[in-house]
Order: sequence, then C-alpha cells, then structure tokens
Amino acid sequence: MNCPREDLLSNADIRATPRTPPTMFIVNPGVHVIDLLGSVSESLASASVITLDVADRETGTSRNSLLGIAQLVMLAEISVNRALDQLDPHAPQ
Repeated sequence: MNCPREDLLSNADIRATPRTPPTMFIVNPGVHVIDLLGSVSESLASASVITLDVADRETGTSRNSLLGIAQLVMLAEISVNRALDQLDPHAPQ
C-alpha cells in the first residue's frame, strides 16, 4: 500500500515557495535584443570554425558527424543573421 511520505513537499508547498532564479548564467534583462543576437551570431561563428577545424583532423564517420554539426551551426547562424537584418536593416554589413 502506498503511504504518502511526510518529508515530501506537496504541490501547494512547492508553488508557495518563492522562486529564486539562478544567477550563474543570467542575461541582463536590460540588454537590447539586437545585442543579444549579435553575441549569438559571433558564438555560432566561433562554434562553426572550431567544428570545421576538428573535422579536418578526423576521418570517416567522425568527420561526417562533425561536418553535419557544422552545417547545423551554420544554418542557425544564418537564421540569427536574418533576424538581425530584419531588426536593424540599416546596420553596416
């Protein structure tokens, strides 16, 4: 027979507990979305270069997997850059 454990919090107790968001990896809520997207674009460009560099040292299925990851990163970078173009069409290219 299942007996409820007294040491477990109820759903109501959990919802009543104030939520404290972790601060280790917090993004400043005042940062403009264009700046955030610009940072993401640079990070994706770096990830692409790193992945292609490692892929050049591999052979076979490992190389193919890394090239596939590099392509996914590139597609994400293109999407972010497209969003930047729509948000700030007059920015220098």
